[in-house]
Amino acid sequence: MKSDFCDGFSRRGFVKAGLTGLAGLSLPHLLRLRAEAAVGAVEKDTAVIFLELAGGPTQHETYDPKPDAPAEYRGPFGTVGTNVPDVRFSELMTEQAKIMDKLVILRAVHHDSGSHQTSAHLTQTGYYLRDRQSRENDMPCIGSVAARVCGANQPGLPPFVSIPNSMRYGRAAWIGKGFSPFETVKSADTKPFVVANLTLIGGMTQERLGDRRALLQGFDQARRVIDTRGVADAQDAYTRQAFEMVTGDKARVAFDIAAEPEAIRNRYGASSLGQNVLLARRLVESGVKFVSVRVNTLGSWDDHKDIKGRMDAKGPAYDQGVAALITDLHERGMADRVMVVAMGEFGRTPRINKDAGRDHWGRVMSVMLAGGNLNTGQVIGSSDAVGASPASIPYRPENVLATVYQHLGIDPAMTFNDNSGRPRYLLEERGPVVT
Repeated sequence: MKSDFCDGFSRRGFVKAGLTGLAGLSLPHLLRLRAEAAVGAVEKDTAVIFLELAGGPTQHETYDPKPDAPAEYRGPFGTVGTNVPDVRFSELMTEQAKIMDKLVILRAVHHDSGSHQTSAHLTQTGYYLRDRQSRENDMPCIGSVAARVCGANQPGLPPFVSIPNSMRYGRAAWIGKGFSPFETVKSADTKPFVVANLTLIGGMTQERLGDRRALLQGFDQARRVIDTRGVADAQDAYTRQAFEMVTGDKARVAFDIAAEPEAIRNRYGASSLGQNVLLARRLVESGVKFVSVRVNTLGSWDDHKDIKGRMDAKGPAYDQGVAALITDLHERGMADRVMVVAMGEFGRTPRINKDAGRDHWGRVMSVMLAGGNLNTGQVIGSSDAVGASPASIPYRPENVLATVYQHLGIDPAMTFNDNSGRPRYLLEERGPVVT
C-alpha cells in the first residue's frame, strides 16, 4: 500500500498500532479503568480541537510567507493581506486572512528533530520519542491526559475523540489504554456517515435494556464491539455507562453530522477535511473534551516534491475549513471555552529543492492558535529573512502544549507513574505561550 509519508508509515499502520493490546478490553472495562484512575477531574467546561497537520506543513506557503526573499526561498505563491495591519499570509490562506483578528500565529516555534516519528511524538506529548522506529507512545498524548484528568464535559460521551483515526502518537501509553481516543474510523464526508460503535439504536427499548443477555447478543450480532465475557465480568455500574454511551441519544446526536443544515456544511466545504472539522465542532459543542483531527485526508503535508501542485490541491480546502470553524465557534459563543490548535511535527526547508518541493525542517515552524481566551489578532515571534530559523520570541512545541493544558485547567507539573514506577511530569518545559 502506498505510504502517505516519506518514512513509509501509512494511515492504516497507525490504526493497527493504536489497536495493539486492546483485544479483550470491553467498553465497560475501559470505563472502569478511567474511573479507577481518576485524579481529581477538572470542572471547567473547556474543550480543545487539535488539528494535526500530519507530515509537516510549509511555513512559507501558509502563515509565514517571505515575499522579499529570493525566488528559491520565496516559493511559487504570492501573499495576501489580512484584516490586521502589516500581517500577511500566503495567498492560499485567503479565508483565514479575513479573520486574522481571531487568530494567534506563532512564527518561531522550533525544535531539533527532522524525523517524522520523533517530531510527531514531541508535538503530541511534549517528549522526543526514544526509539524513532517505534509506533507506540513513550509518553501519553495530550488528549489522553485530558481524558484521564478531566473526563468528558457531558456524561454519555467519550472524553477524547480522534477523526478519522488517532494522531501519529495520539494514544495513552502507560496511563491506561482506556484513555486512548474513540476513533470514528471513517471521514465525516462519507455517505452515509455512520460511526459503527454507536449505531445499535433502532428497536432498543428500556425493557430490552434491562435484559443483559438479549442486549449483549444484540451487540455481538450487530458489531462485535463488546467482548461478552468481559462485559459479564464487569461491574454493573460501568456496564450501564457503556450501554448509555453506545445506545443513548447523546453520542448518537453528537456524531450525526447529517443533522447540520446544508448551508453550514457547504460553509465548511465538501471535502473530507472540511466535514471532519465540522464534526469536531459538533462534538465539543455536545460535551467531548478533546477532539483531534488528522488533517491529511487530502494527502499528507510531507511535500518533498511539487510544492505548488500539492499546496494548490489541499491549501484552499484547509483554509476554508479552518476559517469556517473559527467563525462558527465565535458565532455560537463557544470561542472562549474552545481552543483550536493547528500544528504539524515540523516546518519545511527554506530553500526549494531540486524536485520543486521542501524537505523536513524542525528549526522553525508556524503554529496557529484560536479561541481559549487568548489575546488574538497578533503574530508572536518571527523567523529570519528566508524562514530558516527563529529571529524573535522563540517557543518550543512544549510551550504550545502547556498553553493547551492551561486552558483545560491541568497543571503540566502533574506527575503519573510510568510502567517502571517512575513519576513523570506531563511536561518538563512548562511555560505557556504569552499572548
